[in-house]
Amino acid sequence: MENIEVRAAEPHEIGAIAGLRWRWILEVGPVPTVTREHYIASVESFAVQQTGAHHPFVAVRGDTVVGMAWLAVLPRVPSPQALDRSSGDVQCVYVVPEERDSHVGSQLMDVVLATARRFGLEHVSVHSSTGAIRMYERNGFAASQQLLIADLADR
Repeated sequence: MENIEVRAAEPHEIGAIAGLRWRWILEVGPVPTVTREHYIASVESFAVQQTGAHHPFVAVRGDTVVGMAWLAVLPRVPSPQALDRSSGDVQCVYVVPEERDSHVGSQLMDVVLATARRFGLEHVSVHSSTGAIRMYERNGFAASQQLLIADLADR
């Protein structure tokens, strides 16, 4: 079995990344409201439009993308101590079921967090599924009393 390579995604891999997100939704729901083809085209367009703000990463075994993660870089208001400030948000982390529990998620986080450090981000947040909390904690994430979230979906 070939080793897994974890790295920044190449532009030609965005369709495969979108396919993973589609697979993820089919696993956990709800039912998609658009066709698979329309969704993939939308993600490909998003990736082009958001270059510099959203950075996709892949885990690849052979020629197959088996995992993904995105790092969203968010500019912050300058402070008197630091005029150029940014933070990050880890988004859309997914590993195919047959590769779970083999540290692929941790490998993705290693690369994502190394990139965040290279960018000089102040902090990185993540909205985790219940099942992935331990993986994030093993990779340096911790609950914060200061980070509060308002869920606007039901308002």
